[in-house]
Amino acid sequence: MVSALAALLLKQGTGWLGGIRLQLADHWGVITLPLFGLCLAAIAGSLVEYVSPAAAGSGIPQVKATLAQFAVPLSLRVGIVKLVGTILLLGAGIPLGRRGPTVHIGAALAAQLSNWLPTSPQHRRQMIAAGAAAGLAAGFNTPIAGVLFVVEELSRDMSGLTLETAIFASFTGSIVSRLLGASGLPAEIAASEFSAQEIPFYILLGLLAGGLGALFNRGVLTSLAMHRRLGWPMLVRVGVVGLVAGVVLAIAPPEFRDNTGLREILMTGAADWHATAIAFAAHFSLTILAYGTGAPGGVFAPALLMGSALGYLVGTGSVALAGSGSEVTYALVGTGAFFTGVARVPVTAIVIVFELTADFGLVLPLMIGCGIAYLVGEAVFSGSLYQHLLEASGIDLKDEANNYETDPLARLVAADVMQRQVETLSADLTLAAAIQFFTRSNHRGFPVLDDGRAIGVITDSDLATHRGKSPQLKLRELVSGRPVTLAPTASLKDAIYLMDRYHLSHLPVVEERKLVGIVTRSDLIHAAAEQREAQPVLPAIAPSYVVYVSRSPATGKGRLLLPLSNPQTAPLLLQLAIALAREQQYELECLHAIAIPRHCSPAQTPVDLAASQRLFARARDLAALWEVPLHVQVRVAQDAAQAILEAIAERHIDLLVTGWKGGTTTPDRVFGTIADTLIHRARCPLVLVKLGTTVQPFPQNQGVTTRWLVPTAGGPNAELALHLLPALARLTQAPQIWLAQIYPPQSQPELSQLEQMAGELRRHLAATIETLVIRAQSIPEAAIQVANSQACDVVLLGASRDSLLTQAVRGNIPRAIAAGTDCTTILVRGALSEEDSRP
Repeated sequence: MVSALAALLLKQGTGWLGGIRLQLADHWGVITLPLFGLCLAAIAGSLVEYVSPAAAGSGIPQVKATLAQFAVPLSLRVGIVKLVGTILLLGAGIPLGRRGPTVHIGAALAAQLSNWLPTSPQHRRQMIAAGAAAGLAAGFNTPIAGVLFVVEELSRDMSGLTLETAIFASFTGSIVSRLLGASGLPAEIAASEFSAQEIPFYILLGLLAGGLGALFNRGVLTSLAMHRRLGWPMLVRVGVVGLVAGVVLAIAPPEFRDNTGLREILMTGAADWHATAIAFAAHFSLTILAYGTGAPGGVFAPALLMGSALGYLVGTGSVALAGSGSEVTYALVGTGAFFTGVARVPVTAIVIVFELTADFGLVLPLMIGCGIAYLVGEAVFSGSLYQHLLEASGIDLKDEANNYETDPLARLVAADVMQRQVETLSADLTLAAAIQFFTRSNHRGFPVLDDGRAIGVITDSDLATHRGKSPQLKLRELVSGRPVTLAPTASLKDAIYLMDRYHLSHLPVVEERKLVGIVTRSDLIHAAAEQREAQPVLPAIAPSYVVYVSRSPATGKGRLLLPLSNPQTAPLLLQLAIALAREQQYELECLHAIAIPRHCSPAQTPVDLAASQRLFARARDLAALWEVPLHVQVRVAQDAAQAILEAIAERHIDLLVTGWKGGTTTPDRVFGTIADTLIHRARCPLVLVKLGTTVQPFPQNQGVTTRWLVPTAGGPNAELALHLLPALARLTQAPQIWLAQIYPPQSQPELSQLEQMAGELRRHLAATIETLVIRAQSIPEAAIQVANSQACDVVLLGASRDSLLTQAVRGNIPRAIAAGTDCTTILVRGALSEEDSRP
């Protein structure tokens, strides 16, 4: 709406000042035209030079550079100077346009609004694009063309740029402009005429428009270089051009003094070919001369006027030689073709003319003329005028295309650098307890959670501020409830902006208000350093490709991933995964990875989803029975382990449950290719399940008493195993559990920790729990002997990544136990740090 009002003010101001100029010429004679042009142009030039140099030119290159994320000033001052300067310049009679300045003003106002209401760089970019679209839509009354121009010219890289805002802004700008009296083309334009025998003439028109458009672009750049070499102040440069334009208008026919009226004369066929040729030549030369000064004006209107003149001349030839066609139709096609030759936006040019005329019969000749003009223009002088103007000012938009390769942070999003295992504080924790927590921790800030949702961040500096308050205050009373957060897909540039804007050191990463990680200043520094030092490596495996997705509402506090592949073991693994998910209040994510050969592309290889749907059918039944939210996905992958790792990263998995065979014949592998890769690289906690070989292995034996052996040596992985044990044990009736500590004969056992773990387990599980202390030279042999003698159904082990992958002299304890018993073996490994998970 603001852009539309600015466009209307620019139009009315230009018309009012131009009317005064024409009245003075009628009353005092044509001598007033050069004087008027000199004075107003000099004022406009000094205004730009001394108040806001960023308001020079049409403004399209500046907006284009801003959307390409170059540091170009866009502010309220730029918009006001652009508005006043353009009114003065066009009112002086200089043949430049107001549509480019309208786009610039709209973008400047949008940028100022985004400064008043601070937001992320990506949202600011969207606002600027929307303001530019609204400005063009209001200037031409062409809402569709406004959006297309943003896509086709201003920001060809649309990654991350949503168009909804631009579409709505363009629609609003056009509506407001129409309601307040904006006008389009004259109503006297006749309906278009087109026949096949005219195609050669439209091709000729496209050839001329493309060639002359390229010549026009070169002329503008030459004029710009000439003015820079002269080194005159802008008020002198623009003033001289105003004087020259006034002299030309003084000696030209009276209809030349009003650019809008001249355009209507050409489009309605009211002029003869002599006047049309003079109009083309005069505007061609004067526009080149004026634009090279940096005066605040655009080339939209001059290009359309020159295009209509060129089209009218070709149409006159067509009527004279072939006896068919209409000069008016050629004039309209010429406007789009010449504009394409200058700006290299054929689709926008076609839509502008179509929206202005609402004549569908023009589409085919417009496609011919604009298409040929684009090809010829690119062949003669590649690149749009705006691109060359940016290069002349030292901005190479090739940098935008190379940004991904050259900027180390451009490759990364929050999910790439965030810490996934986050220490958090409860919203019900008191201030006194929080202070004690900080004294025991090396971290300086923690997210505050309320029912699993992030409601704020508390840092050591915050605690220093609140030390004088009541120690019994709860943290929920000290945080805002609306923390500044990042999405997992947010760029690191957004993270830097938010930290700088709000003076933050910690940014929670949330997905639908569910905390999935945290980014700190040190994370950003380390990420930038690592990216700068990293050597580019070509990936040996193509990324997996998602071919099927089904999602339930995301109502859980976390997410458990279960890869499925074997129809025989899938039902049992599903029971384990759903039991864990329900206990932890997690959502269940089932993944079926369809493996294909390395020489096939995952995105292009057709696959059959019948097996996937059979696997998912059982998952849906169990999830509905246990009331666990279920998501399913199918990925086509060259490597199944890589597909699982990608799913972990993309879906922010909190726990991975997967099966393994218990052994492998692959050299240098401990558990198997997939299991070893996941143990090495999956950063989330991992549960490996080797199902037993009995007739009814756990968890299939749900109707009988289940015997559990839990060898433990303490540590975080053993604690995690005991934390997951109640959910698994409740799958069967009256479980019996042996907590065993196995130690060498020469060592003295520490029994207090074992009894403490047993007591903690009894508080959470109604089961028979006993402790065992065993002296043995070999831990695996002792565990196997106990498991077999007690007829255990399950062996549960907590082990680190290193102990799981230990081989050679020391042997691999989990693998040996799994191989020596016929019961189900479950291995639990805690979360890995960023350093541990590197391949």
